[in-house]
Parts: sequence; structure tokens; C-alpha cells
Amino acid sequence: MFFHFDFSNYFKMIRLAWRESNPMARRYFLAVLIVVVPVVSTFHALCFFLDGLVFPGFRQVEIREPVFVVGHARSGTTLLHRLLSRDEGRFSAFMLYELYFPSLIQKKCIRGIAALDARLAGGWLGRRVQAWEEKRYGAMRDVHKMGLTEFEEDDIIFYWSLASGFWITKMPYMGDLDFYYVDRWPERKRRRLMRFYQDCVRRQLYLNGPDKIHLSKNPVFSGRVETLIDAFPDARILVPLRNPYETIPSLLKLMRIGWRKLDWDAERQQRCLKALTDQSFHTYTHPLAVLREHPETPHAIVDYREVVEDPAKAIGEVYRQLGLSMGATYQSLLDAESRRGRKHVSSHDYSLEEFGLDPDEIREGLADLFERYDWDTGSGAGGDSQPE
Repeated sequence: MFFHFDFSNYFKMIRLAWRESNPMARRYFLAVLIVVVPVVSTFHALCFFLDGLVFPGFRQVEIREPVFVVGHARSGTTLLHRLLSRDEGRFSAFMLYELYFPSLIQKKCIRGIAALDARLAGGWLGRRVQAWEEKRYGAMRDVHKMGLTEFEEDDIIFYWSLASGFWITKMPYMGDLDFYYVDRWPERKRRRLMRFYQDCVRRQLYLNGPDKIHLSKNPVFSGRVETLIDAFPDARILVPLRNPYETIPSLLKLMRIGWRKLDWDAERQQRCLKALTDQSFHTYTHPLAVLREHPETPHAIVDYREVVEDPAKAIGEVYRQLGLSMGATYQSLLDAESRRGRKHVSSHDYSLEEFGLDPDEIREGLADLFERYDWDTGSGAGGDSQPE
């Protein structure tokens, strides 16, 4: 398949950028969209096409029983994903640089350059890259550990296709741009997106081992669970749940930090934050509703607190519900995690009051979950004292 590019979204983004009232933001958006995007996306498209000529075998790779971790951002999706990814003989996942460079040719070249750098230059280039990483991601690592060789969200694979939710962090036109409610998209558009995604996953499995299981973590995929099941009929779904008094303001605070850097006015920020809050309710309820309609889909609903308190026990229960066996080496690793405990203190503080959120409204909107998980003891304020 050819590299996917969402032309309708692209032209809509250009129109929004053209009408942007902030001159600095307008110039920046138009420069990125009119100059950078065509160059980078064309480069990726060319490499994607050449993959079929240089590595034709990737097309024969079968995607068997992939595992998708979905759920509200800040609910433990990253923690679960990184605990599972340590079962290295079983799972294959995308690292950040592999998401930004989706073709096999690009990934093989990058790995080859890294190997030559280590052998011939003593890692000089690697140290330069690490210094860039620290400058680029260092300030946010207290909130979310990010780096080029860290496992990250598959949604980034769509970035240069103009179909990734990460564009909202740069162009917060919530309500005008939709990267989340994919299950509501026209069927043809959904299938085009998923065919491209399947092709990207096949490439990654070809690289890491075709016998492995693809492992994906994406809060934004909460809006496309039905689409995932259509594209991957043997998929297994994992949904962590955490008190929304903690997750919703934490996400809003994280997004607002980025939007403030763009010098957005307070009214626009508030409008986008309101849209994000409404989306948060859907993120909690939609995956569970879809799974109720698909009882044949293996899945596990996980209480975030249990993963933090005893990772070995929680992951063991996840494996049981998903029908996975656990090897002795991985079991020992999880046991060590449980003994070590997960002590983490973050400076990422937030509260419901900070965003004018009504705890009673949240409680009413998610009443079934509050009762099932006894969230009523939540204080409505806090900080990320545990991994997200």
C-alpha cells in the first residue's frame, strides 16, 4: 500500500491556519503546512514505496492477536504498556523514532548508522542525539518519560499523514479538527486509515520478528475501538481505569502547558479545554460500550491502583484474561517490580477547581464507574504521585 495522506484534513488545516488571528501562529502554521509537510511526507511516501521493492517479504507477515492498550490519558496506559513491553520475547512495539520514520528502509538505515557510530566513532553521534533529546524532552520527562528510543503511542505513525491526534497539541482547533472520533468516520475513510496502519505494523513485525505480538498504547485509540476490532478481528483490548478526578485535570493541565506556549488567548484555551473535557467522558465510556457489544473480543479492565500497588499480580491477571501464558523470566522481572515498589513524586500538580470542573457533574456522568471502583473517596485535587 502507498503512504497514507489525509488530503481533506490537510486542506482544512491550511484554511484554519490562514484564518488564524494570531500573526505569529499563522506564519508558523502556514510555514509548517505549506513547506515542511509536503517535503517530509513526500520523502516518507517515496521510502514507503521503495520498501515494497527492497523488502517485499514484509507483505507476507501476519498480524496475529495484537494487544491494544486504550483508555483515558494519565490513567496508567504508559505504565501498563512499558510493563508489558518488558516481556521482550513476546511483544513488538514502536519506539518513538520508528514512528517518525515509518518505512523499513528508514529504520534499517538509522539502525545501521547507530551501529557504525558505536563501532567506529565511539558513540560520538549517539551522544549528540542524547544531548538533543535532553533539550527537546527533558523538561517534560517529570510528567511523561519521552525519548527517541522509548516505546510510544502508535498514533504518532499518522503524524506526517496529517491524521494524528498529536496535531492538536500544535493546532488546538478542537471542534474543527477531529482525530479522535474515528468510529464515527465514514467507513471508507476508516478503512483507508486502518490499511495504512496495518502496513506499518507489518513492517515493524518484519523488523522485530514476525512471530511476535504487536503491542500498542494509545489513549486516542479509545475513540476507534470498533474500528480496531473491524481491522484486527483477533485483537485483544486492555483498558486501565483511574479516578477521573485525577485524570481529567491532569490531562487538561498538560495540554494547557503546550497551548500557552503558542500564546493562545484565554477564551480560546477555555473553549478547547471544554471540548477536551467532553471528549474525556467518551474516553471512559466508549471502549467499555464497544467491548460489551463484542463479548467475543478478549479484553481486560484494569484498576490503575492495582497496577501501582502490585504489578506482578495485576499483570498476571491481565495475562489470564487475555489468554496469555507467562514465562519464568518475565515473572521474575515482575516480582522484582512488585518488591521494589513504584515511588514517584512529580511536580505536575492539578485540581478540578483550577479548570472550573464540577465534581458532581463528573460523578453523575460516570456514576456506574464511580460505584464499581469506589472513586467517591477521591479528593478532586492532586498531583501525579505515580506513573501515568
